[in-house]
Amino acid sequence: MRLIPQSAFGQTVMLIGVLLLINQVVSYLSVTYYFIQPSYQQINSLLATQVKGVLANDLLVSNEENRQRYFKHTQIRILNSSDAKRKGLENAVYYGFMSSQVSEQLRQLADVRISTVSQQSDNSAPYTVWVSLSRYPDTWIAIPITGLNEANISPLTMYLMVIGILSVAGGWLFVRRMTRPLSALQRAAFEVGKGKHPAPLAEQGSTEMIQVTRAFNKMNQGIKQLEHDRTLMTAGISHDLRTPLTRIRLASEMLPDDQDWIRDGIVNDIEDMNAIIDQFIDYARYDNEEAKEETDLNALISELTQARHVEEGHHIDLKLNPLPPANLRRVAMKRVIDNLIENAFRYGSDNIVITSFYDRHKKRIYCKVRDFGPGIPPEELSSVFMPFAQGNKARSSLGSGLGLAIIRRIVEAHDGQVQLRNHTESGLIAEFYIPI
Repeated sequence: MRLIPQSAFGQTVMLIGVLLLINQVVSYLSVTYYFIQPSYQQINSLLATQVKGVLANDLLVSNEENRQRYFKHTQIRILNSSDAKRKGLENAVYYGFMSSQVSEQLRQLADVRISTVSQQSDNSAPYTVWVSLSRYPDTWIAIPITGLNEANISPLTMYLMVIGILSVAGGWLFVRRMTRPLSALQRAAFEVGKGKHPAPLAEQGSTEMIQVTRAFNKMNQGIKQLEHDRTLMTAGISHDLRTPLTRIRLASEMLPDDQDWIRDGIVNDIEDMNAIIDQFIDYARYDNEEAKEETDLNALISELTQARHVEEGHHIDLKLNPLPPANLRRVAMKRVIDNLIENAFRYGSDNIVITSFYDRHKKRIYCKVRDFGPGIPPEELSSVFMPFAQGNKARSSLGSGLGLAIIRRIVEAHDGQVQLRNHTESGLIAEFYIPI
């Protein structure tokens, strides 16, 4: 688990939060040590002075009459333990720092406690400080006091908390406003990577962000225009090539019967050229025009496999597991599976295995096509998906090198991925997955 977020948004919010936390701690300690602590020291000094006055009059060992007389003048009571408990000592809270400071000033151990005065009491002071000296363990001095309030610290704590929360919330809103265009730019970049062309992004945020967004919009429009021009150019080239190819084929049909071998060679070359032209067109158009529909991938595999059974010498072993329906472009996905089957037969072996399964944890459907041929050198596996790239000569060199590039485009347009890997024993495995 990473403690430091990876996104710019998370790192900025975390930086603001840490700086505010340090600022709050320093502010809290400063207020405590420079304002609150001196106030309590002054209170402790006054308490020690009052106790010294009681000791000077020997009231801790005096009779009740002298104690009552002293109470009328100072409102300070001297009570034994039982009377003190009835007057509120049992509800008093012990304060260690006050006890230590009072003990230091009196030069003897003192037990200092504070309790609130009950409503039935005739004392107008809201608090009573109870002091017991170690030399007189069964006697308590009850000193009424005003101005001592636990809320002296609580408002400070609440104030710092509110300031911290508001600061973090403000920083969060500020950073969110700054990073929102980045998130939109990221999503749009993914769309462009899939061959789509999203609408121009709104130019908002800082000046630098507006400039980046404007540059991205121009780049997106340029790519869109480039793709359009390429499609038109490919369609024009294919049209211009098919016309002379048709003439050549018609001319070959007029050759004498003793030159059948020349005619057959010309016809085969023309069919190969037509297949290459079709691959150029398929690569250029992306197959984005087709709408997605709920489809059973196993049904597509079975349909294509049934069509392949008419070919003699080719055998397909199916290992299809139950799959949930997925939103697919049926024609495009059939092209993917058919190309993988064709490559396995052409470059691999006459026997292939097609496997499908569903990963419930990752919510993906998988399809694997394995042949038993020579495979591909490991150093070439990552480059065979590039346009016009082909495998080693052991897998032949037929075609234009666009088949796997088309497969990757179609799979990535479904938010999936495709990969090739050599089997540990023999052959090649072509695998792709589509998220549900």
